[in-house]
Amino acid sequence: MKKSIIDFLRAAFPFITVIILWRMSVPFWNPAGILAIIPIFYCSFVRPVPWFAPFAALFCFLIDYRFDTLAYWTAAYCLFYAINGFQSFIDLTRTDKNALNIFMVFFGVATLILTLAGFSVLNMMRAIWLFAWVSTLYIPITALIKRVCDDR
Repeated sequence: MKKSIIDFLRAAFPFITVIILWRMSVPFWNPAGILAIIPIFYCSFVRPVPWFAPFAALFCFLIDYRFDTLAYWTAAYCLFYAINGFQSFIDLTRTDKNALNIFMVFFGVATLILTLAGFSVLNMMRAIWLFAWVSTLYIPITALIKRVCDDR
């Protein structure tokens, strides 16, 4: 009984992490719950979790809803999901640092496009801060997910 509860919590941890990070929305530290994009990326591409892709697309849509962007993060996620599915050069499951560089490219390009759409100096400063903050928190959040979900 105890082992089955622990196994359930390990399997549910990526989903719970996304929900918690999305709900902990604070304007400066976690605007619109954008930190949820970290486990969404990690559990979709680096450490694929079964049935996580539809859940991730739903939460990208919820991030869009809070950001008042019309399906922007959802489209960025779906585009990267399609690109990752068609490419065969880079195996994200075997990259070092939990694919931090790939995540920085994904998040940086998406943030840059969003910033250029409504360009102002203030938006550029917010985008730089957001990119630095989310990239810094990527390693601890993915390490926590990896440690909790490790089956050993």
